[in-house]
Amino acid sequence: MALEWAALGAVTAAEALILLLLTMPGLTGIRKGLISVARSALRPLLAVVPLALFLALEIYWKFDHMPECKGPQCDPLQRDRAAKSLMKSQRNAILVGGALLLYWVLYRVTAMMVRMEQLSTQLKKMKSSE
Repeated sequence: MALEWAALGAVTAAEALILLLLTMPGLTGIRKGLISVARSALRPLLAVVPLALFLALEIYWKFDHMPECKGPQCDPLQRDRAAKSLMKSQRNAILVGGALLLYWVLYRVTAMMVRMEQLSTQLKKMKSSE
């Protein structure tokens, strides 16, 4: 299962990088190219949604079926293992939520940038026709 988490982490990093480049001020010269790259990357990045939902279900299943370690029959090694498993599940849940949130934000920012480009071309046409 480590491969799925590595893939989700790589996709999340790619989403964050594209989003950072799109929203960075001062890149007006290459903004049109960045928008086209983001638009073409949105469809393949959509695969993160079912993957993230599957991994979220896996986290839920592991959390639901986690053996309880209470009382004197539980040694410190078992308690440490249970605590480590819980922390890994929490970290992975944050990664899943971040991946889904970043995809949604990237989709909305790209749509907003495309709309701004359309409005600026309409404004230029209106100014040139006057």
